[in-house]
Amino acid sequence: MDASTTWSHDERDARAIRRRGWTLALLTIAYFFSFMDRQILAILLEAIKADLKLSDTQLGLLSGLVFALFYATLGLPIARLADRSSRSNIIAISLAFWSGMTALCGLAQNFTHLMLARIGVGIGEAGFGPPSQSIIADLYPPEKRASAMAIYSLGVLLGGGLGMVIGGFVAHSYGWRVAMMVVGLPGIALAVIMKLFVVEPRRGLADGKAPAGPADAPTIGLWNGIASIWHNRAAFHLVAAITITSLVGYAVTGWGPSYMQRSLGMSMLDVSKYVALPAAFVAGFSAMIGGWLCDRAAKNKGIYAQSYVVVVMKILAFPFALAFYFVDHLWLALSSYFVAAIFAGAYIGPTYAMIQHLAPLRLRATWAALTLLATSLLGLGLGPFAVGQISDALKPMYGAESLRWAMFSVAMLTPWGIFHYWRAGVLMKRQEAPTA
Repeated sequence: MDASTTWSHDERDARAIRRRGWTLALLTIAYFFSFMDRQILAILLEAIKADLKLSDTQLGLLSGLVFALFYATLGLPIARLADRSSRSNIIAISLAFWSGMTALCGLAQNFTHLMLARIGVGIGEAGFGPPSQSIIADLYPPEKRASAMAIYSLGVLLGGGLGMVIGGFVAHSYGWRVAMMVVGLPGIALAVIMKLFVVEPRRGLADGKAPAGPADAPTIGLWNGIASIWHNRAAFHLVAAITITSLVGYAVTGWGPSYMQRSLGMSMLDVSKYVALPAAFVAGFSAMIGGWLCDRAAKNKGIYAQSYVVVVMKILAFPFALAFYFVDHLWLALSSYFVAAIFAGAYIGPTYAMIQHLAPLRLRATWAALTLLATSLLGLGLGPFAVGQISDALKPMYGAESLRWAMFSVAMLTPWGIFHYWRAGVLMKRQEAPTA
């Protein structure tokens, strides 16, 4: 039925390169749906809390740990399958499943119901990230990969922001349950489009080489996969850096709308109109500029220089990120938030690009899954949950302002992440230095 089954390797390669722009666009849109479905909970937390009578700790579990446990742990076996079979099929099936589970969140009548639906979202999304990154790495060469990953990362930045916009407006008019269904159901239609149009490239295509070993070679296990990253110290520091940075980022995106409502006096609709959408586009601009700067740095200096670009961007963002928690004037606080966002989104695409550059060809999806395992369990899982627990613990002392201090406490981990990015750059420079 499919003419591609009779094509030669050269014809398939030419088709994959010719259609890589469409493939990247579809993967970015799917990533948009992924993060929208994942993060819509942020704008709805206060409404859900009032309706289902939940604590901040329970909200933190729903926002992070409950989702992350399944998202992270199932990502590795699915990635191992993706390193051996059709990545595009895995992506389409995963997209349809998590979209349906997001819609089911709107039917929850208590904490347990909502928790089970969020687990389903996590299970579905586990099958998307690693095979998507692997496909992009096979379609774009190293000197263009950071920009391609930056475009792909727009799904995170725009999905989170637009998810809050759509969720806020729909919830304001029709309630949080309808908002869940509105953002979930369209993903099922997108899954059909993904199945029909996403190109499955040959592994190693953009690198001009074939993967070592036969296609049916056994894949490595969890501990051997972790060991392979551990022994590549630059990769280890990159994974540590993005994990810490993600922990801080998920804490902000998960609790930021609640903080703006509790401490800055904004309504849910105000956050949707005046913060979520502008912040999404500012962060998207940051990602694109970051990817462009990193590709220029890689071309002029070497791949290692991309890590230094991220270091500079994170240092510039840090003081404004802290000011957001100490400025009580609404518009000054929001100005600090937006300035931080200008620089904060630059790390995602270049980090994934560098990890894919360092990964062996047949372990690209596996390394991506291990990275997501760390960023999900420790970043997404621990970040919002830690903020919720700290906020509940500080409530007797600070009352309604406990959330402010909880978020500030987590934000102070940022310099630790910056150190790991710097160290990764040092080690990658040594690896790239010509030997005598």
